Order: sequence, then C-alpha cells, then structure tokens
Amino acid sequence: MLVRADGRIEMAPSLAGWLGLDEAPRTLADLAADNGLSTEETAAVERDVGAAQRAARPFERAVTPRGSGRTLAMRGTRAPAELGNGVLVWVSDISDARTEIEALGGEAARLAVAYDALTGLIEAAPLPMWVRDPDLRLAMVNTAYVRAVEGTDADDVIDRGLELVEGSGRGGPVAGAAAARDGRALSEQVLPATIAGARRSLRVIDVPLPTGGVAGFAVDVEDLEQARADTKRFADAQRGMLDRLSAGVAQFGPDRSLVFCNQPFRRMFAMRAEWLADRPEFERVLERMREANRLPEVRDFPGWKLARRAWFVGADGASEEAWHLPGGTHLHVVAQPLPDGGLLLIFEDRTEQVQLASARDTLLRVRTATFDNLFEALGVFAADGRLQLWNNRFRALWGVEEEFLSSHPRVDAFAERVASRLATPNRSALIPDLVRSATAERQQRGGRVAFADGRHFEFAGVPLPDGNALFTMLDITDSRRAEQALRERANALEAADKVKTQFVANMSY
Repeated sequence: MLVRADGRIEMAPSLAGWLGLDEAPRTLADLAADNGLSTEETAAVERDVGAAQRAARPFERAVTPRGSGRTLAMRGTRAPAELGNGVLVWVSDISDARTEIEALGGEAARLAVAYDALTGLIEAAPLPMWVRDPDLRLAMVNTAYVRAVEGTDADDVIDRGLELVEGSGRGGPVAGAAAARDGRALSEQVLPATIAGARRSLRVIDVPLPTGGVAGFAVDVEDLEQARADTKRFADAQRGMLDRLSAGVAQFGPDRSLVFCNQPFRRMFAMRAEWLADRPEFERVLERMREANRLPEVRDFPGWKLARRAWFVGADGASEEAWHLPGGTHLHVVAQPLPDGGLLLIFEDRTEQVQLASARDTLLRVRTATFDNLFEALGVFAADGRLQLWNNRFRALWGVEEEFLSSHPRVDAFAERVASRLATPNRSALIPDLVRSATAERQQRGGRVAFADGRHFEFAGVPLPDGNALFTMLDITDSRRAEQALRERANALEAADKVKTQFVANMSY
C-alpha cells in the first residue's frame, strides 16, 4: 500500500478485502468505512504514516478489521524519491502467528505463575535445597541452605561455594551430584554435616536436570538413624535375653520365615543349627517338629497347620495352647503376633510342674482322707486366727454346719458359737488362748474340758512350721470313767482295810 503525500492511497484490490472493505479506499480515513478498521486503529495508522512522512520514522502496527477474523501486520517506511514524498506500507496476514503468539503468551504467563509458586515453595521449605550448573558449581540455594551453612545470603553462599555436607572418603558432596549427572539417574547417600554446632546425619538426594545441571535437597535423618541404632541395640539385647531363657523362643518375620531361635528351642525340638540357618518358613518348622515327634497327635495335620497360620494375624492378641506330646511331655505355647506382621512363639516345658501338681493333688487327697479317718478331732487355724482346715470328727464333735466352717470363721467367733456345747460355757475362751499361744508365741499348751452331755476331752494347741496352729481334741470319756471306777474301788478297798484293821485290833483285846 502506498500513501501519497497528499493523502491518497494506492493498494491492490485483494488488500481491500483483507481490510474488510468492499472497494479500495482513497484516503486513510476511508480505512474505517464498511467493516474496515476501527476509528481508534485508523487514527493510530494516520499518526504512524504522518510521523513516517515528516521524520522518516518507520513503524509497525497490528490491526484487526471489524469485518474479518484476520490479524494484519503493517510495517511502514518513507517511500523512495521516485515514488514521491509518500509512505510505503507493507501489509501481511499474521493471523496464525498471532494465535500462536497469544497461546505462547498464555503458556508463558502460566509458567511464570508456576515458577513463582515453585520458587516460593523452595524458599519456604524447611529443607536445604540447591541447584548446580553443569560444572557442579552452586547456582541457586534457598533460605534453609543459607541458614544451615551460616551464610549471609544466597549470593554470599554461591560466591564462596559453601557446601552443606563435609568431604569424606566417598568423594564428598559433589560426588553424588556427579553420579546423578553422569548416570542421568537419581543419586542418594547419607553424609555427615555440622549444623548449628551439632553433628547431624543428612540424607542427600541429587536429581539430574534436563539442562545438564543437578538439583538437590537434604533431609535430616539424625533422629531416624539414632532410632534405628537404638532399635538394633534393643533387638540385640532382647535376643541376648531370650537366648538365656529356659523356655524355647522362635521369632518369625513378616514373610513367615524363621529369623531367630534360642538354644532351648533347638534343644527342645532337636533341630540342627545348619538347617535353621536357611531361615525355613513357618510350615516347614511345624513339619520338622512333627518329624521329631514333638507335636500333639492330631488326625488332620494339614488342617491343624493351617489353623496355626492364623497366629500371624491374631486380632485378639496372644494365643495360648497346651500341647501334650508323646512321652508325657507337657508344653505351654504362647503365640504373640508382632506389629511388623511377624510372630513370636514361646514354648515352656511344664512337664515338671504338671507332675508336681499331680503329686500335690494326690498328697491333698491323702491328707484329707487321713484327717477324716483319724479318731481325734482336728482343726487348723491360720496365723490370722481363721479356721482353714478341719475333719469330719471336728465338725461332728462341735455340732456346727459345714456352711459355717466353710466361711472360715475367726477363732473368737468359733469359740462363741460352740460355747453352749460345754458344761461350763465360759471355758470356750481357752480355744482362742491356745490358738494365739501356738501362732504368736509358738508354744504348745493343752488342757481338759467337759461337755454338757457328760463327755470329757483332752485338747492341745500345737504350733506348725508354716505359722499355723493345730487344734486337737481327744475323747477321754471312757478312760475318765475307768479312772473314776478304779478310784472308787480303791477307796472302797481302803475303807474295808480300815474296818478289818479295827476288827483285828478289837479281837486282840
């Protein structure tokens, strides 16, 4: 398009169509006709053309005709002298380029927002973060990094090349970055560092960037490392303690393989250390126990074994079972699920306890039978004065109910209850006295007492080795009667002898 010095326009008819005009315009003002340029764009073009005519100043402007979806680029400059003192304007259709430019502009704006957000996040992150250039020199660090290395600001840290972690035999802080850059893969290592005067362990992670640089960040894992060390020491101490127990202990991991067993377990189930070193699974251990005849006899062993697998996921906590093995062995089994999905088994040999309990039960039955078949009435009072044991003779002699004796009355209450059975009721106070003497003073005392029905008994309080007192009563009624008869006969004989003596004396005179 050529704009003459007098304002006339010369252009190709096709250009008029681009501008949304039905016919070629004659002046610049005609560009606003029909569906051409807007009034504002037409005025702007007039100003640009005027400036080019007066000062030979070139211009560029993008316009959008109202009747067209095109975007046109106008580039104007003063026309050559042979064309007169006009302005030559080149018009090109940049619709596609404009759309792309707008799309790229929107993408650039979105990326700028994302970059600002990412930059803000990196700055606010409590973790030291950094970026290295392809030569592995520090190019950017965040505030946490500056604070960790005690730098003034990011520029100071970069200029001085302050590294977060210390050098070591593994190559120092740059070694991981070089490995990530050269291998094009993430690199991770734990390195020591001194932060705020304290020795810390940092997990340093380096990530290669498409630009050839490396980004990295560090996580303080000192507490985690200490916790792991403490856990390992605790586990070692626990296993050392378990190895000293008399009970057999076996621990299975989350994969149900044997991870630990103590000496009593190996001895109890006759298992070789070489076989256990292969970390056999739970089912194989049960099968080996069965081969050694160290499992209870069951009809459906596969079903029994499957039921024991539920020990690993026991929702009710520990499970307990009593195993009666061939040969008379009795095992108490405790299965404790572990938080990591494993299982701890404890096998306690209770054969001796079972035998002792059986012997004790037999002894108690023998003692009870002996008590009940003794001629004497026996009662055992505890150190606190309560009646603990008695035989049938004791209950029948005092005429009290079994329910009363089963309540384990104190000796004072017992004496008050049976006082009416005595010929002299206040003599019942002798019973508490004898019991206290036997339990507190550890002295044996005895005596005799007469019942209201005429029977006579000899009683005694005997201290027992366990601190209790044995109260015994022996019926001496028959011997008492025989003694009385003999005494009366002796008196009669003595009286007869006196009569005889007097008779003889009288006959002599």
